[in-house]
Amino acid sequence: MDSTPKPAGVRLSQGVVMATITKKELIDRISEREGYKRILVKRVVQSFLDSIVQELSGGNRLEFRDFGVFESRIRASRDAQNPKTMDKVHVPSKRTVKFKIGRVLKMRLHETPPAVDAATGLTVEASAPQTRKSASVGEGTTPRRR
Repeated sequence: MDSTPKPAGVRLSQGVVMATITKKELIDRISEREGYKRILVKRVVQSFLDSIVQELSGGNRLEFRDFGVFESRIRASRDAQNPKTMDKVHVPSKRTVKFKIGRVLKMRLHETPPAVDAATGLTVEASAPQTRKSASVGEGTTPRRR
């Protein structure tokens, strides 16, 4: 176990250091940049987030041109296996949110070089996609349904 202290607001993820920006920090940045009082920006941001939650919970699709699309999806029920006990388990259907990245955001992510943290010397990325390596069929696993 590594006992090296980690900088606040940063977490390690597959060898990549990722800065975590909180809602409070985002509100402070917008308030300072745009010259509005912090309380006004906080109300607008919270209202925006509440509206997103309300629309998605109502089954609606949210499209922000060039940024991306949020959709509420129902994940089908399925039978799974507990890897520890190998017992069969029924997993009920549930609602989830799918995000499809927009054109401008995608271009910005691909063209922006990663920053380097001066304190640690490690690469700091605002967003690193998590990819899973799936095992080949026939190696004692069952293929995942998508």
